[in-house]
Amino acid sequence: MIANQPLKDELVSRLEEKIPTMAKGAIHAAYINMLAAGLSVMEVRDGVLVETTADGQHTVIRVAKPKHKVASGRIIKVRRFS
Repeated sequence: MIANQPLKDELVSRLEEKIPTMAKGAIHAAYINMLAAGLSVMEVRDGVLVETTADGQHTVIRVAKPKHKVASGRIIKVRRFS
């Protein structure tokens, strides 16, 4: 592929289709790496906030509450923290 050659729409579409699978793999790898390092992982399972430790124990922390309720089509403003 030539560096300055624009990508065709078909190629871009095929590459974009791979993003969810790649993201899922990266999240799973990060999860495994954290547990392998002996650290704990916080996650939401079935609407409950759960801490998973490296030895495989699961501790329920609390019921996960939605941070923001947003109606479909509504625009919300998100602040960035630096």
